[in-house]
Amino acid sequence: MFGDVGHGLLMFFFALWMILNERDSRLKHLQNEIWQMFFHGRYLLLLMGLFSIYTGLIYNDCFSIPLTIFPSAWSVRSMVNHTAFLRDVPSLNLDPVVDGVFNGVYPFGIDPIWHLAVNRLSFLNPFKMKMSVILGVVHMSFGVVLGMFNYLYFGTWPYVLLVFLPELVFLLALFGYLVVLIVYKWMAFGASASRSAPSILIHFIDMFLFTSSPRNAWLYHCQRNVQMVLVIIALLCIPTLLLGKPLYLSWKGRRVMRTRQGRYTSLAENEINTDVEDLEQDLEDSQVNLGDVFMMQAIHTIEYCLSCISNTASYLRLWALSLAHAQLSEVLWNMVLRQCLRRSELGYSVLLFPGFAFFAVLTIAILLIMEGLSAFLHALRLHWVEFQTKFYSGTGVVFVPFSFPPFEDSTM
Repeated sequence: MFGDVGHGLLMFFFALWMILNERDSRLKHLQNEIWQMFFHGRYLLLLMGLFSIYTGLIYNDCFSIPLTIFPSAWSVRSMVNHTAFLRDVPSLNLDPVVDGVFNGVYPFGIDPIWHLAVNRLSFLNPFKMKMSVILGVVHMSFGVVLGMFNYLYFGTWPYVLLVFLPELVFLLALFGYLVVLIVYKWMAFGASASRSAPSILIHFIDMFLFTSSPRNAWLYHCQRNVQMVLVIIALLCIPTLLLGKPLYLSWKGRRVMRTRQGRYTSLAENEINTDVEDLEQDLEDSQVNLGDVFMMQAIHTIEYCLSCISNTASYLRLWALSLAHAQLSEVLWNMVLRQCLRRSELGYSVLLFPGFAFFAVLTIAILLIMEGLSAFLHALRLHWVEFQTKFYSGTGVVFVPFSFPPFEDSTM
């Protein structure tokens, strides 16, 4: 969901009102397709509102206005040449390198003073982008771990060694290492060393090419050797994924056939020919199935290895949605309601009522309905494609939704 406390509260209270009045027959049988869609998804809307409130508190955004829950950790007087009043400064460019400016870490979320800075986007965009990558890798790793429980439940524990472990090692050796680099850079390089900090993206590209950039310093000692070992381990996981399961099934099939053949030879002479024909048919069927297994496992291996790259990039849509919603909310505030509140003349006071009505209509129509639907669809895709493909195969019982048979009047 988008990160905004105010919009999340509106969605939460709307869903809560539908839940509290869900037994009202007038709401249930209202003949409106859009209303029926909202009413049937009222619990989902409630959770979407709660998640929006939580992410809005992290981004410290409420109708594009920051919430000063805690005192700011910045003291910007030294940045403006000891100006007596900050309102005399035309713009505020936050620079944590200046001595005596940054006093500590804000307790929760983004410091509200960043909403006044002209370099806000240059700070928030890398932060949201890296957080999206971290959440994406954690989400996909959790999906791979869930696949292990499928193997244990169905009693196919060798697949834990032949499929689960190579998938998890491949994901963590490449993209888990990327998350480690992001966190390590946050901890190792402070504000004073930020300008000379190396680029993680260049290091990650050089990791696959087994090269190094002279202008990009290493993050830690022996980084090149560690990256080479991780890439080699990830490459070794590919043939394990490709051949492990088919070879295991082939060995298991031959063992079953030897058991059957031994049982056939102990039968009477007049029954041997029939059983040998059955044996040949079983062997032929097993070869066909083994070929299908090789083909399916090859498709799965190629799809998994390529999807680890594309799926990680897909989680950047969280960053894009947050940026789009924040910019739309800021434009709507600055261009509509702020223009009516900036002066105290009678004319502006009269314009406040239609201005607020116009602001409320655009907020509900664009920022809640359209942006909420967009965020919901993107989040749904992340769950269906990037997450569920790591453990869900769809080879079980076909889902049949619960329903009552149509009532037929016997008198008619």
